[in-house]
Amino acid sequence: MVCEGEGECKLEARYDRSLEVLRRAKARGFVTKTGLMLGIGEKEEEIEQTLQDLAEEKTDILTLGQYLRPTPKHLPIDRWVTPEEFARWKERALELGFGVCESGPLVRSSYHADEQSAKYTGVEVGARG
Repeated sequence: MVCEGEGECKLEARYDRSLEVLRRAKARGFVTKTGLMLGIGEKEEEIEQTLQDLAEEKTDILTLGQYLRPTPKHLPIDRWVTPEEFARWKERALELGFGVCESGPLVRSSYHADEQSAKYTGVEVGARG
């Protein structure tokens, strides 16, 4: 999403295109990973539906983090997500079949990336030369 001013935003990403990229990557045998930022105005039902959609694509790794407004041109933070809510979404993601879910206020897509990928590559952290 790109914002030129408060409330003046346009989408650059398309949800269906993102799901298609995951679908194609999985079909070619790649480990797939995606992430969501919470606290930008989403509803619980939207999070649930998104997790279900991603699980249907057999996404392997999911990261859930707190949205932080990078500049005044971006949307403001709608709410601060509690640690308990992050824990609930992690539990739900694992129930849906994600192999790995990192979920917390400071989680970003690179959070524990080595540990996440080790589950799928068999290469342990620190074992790379």
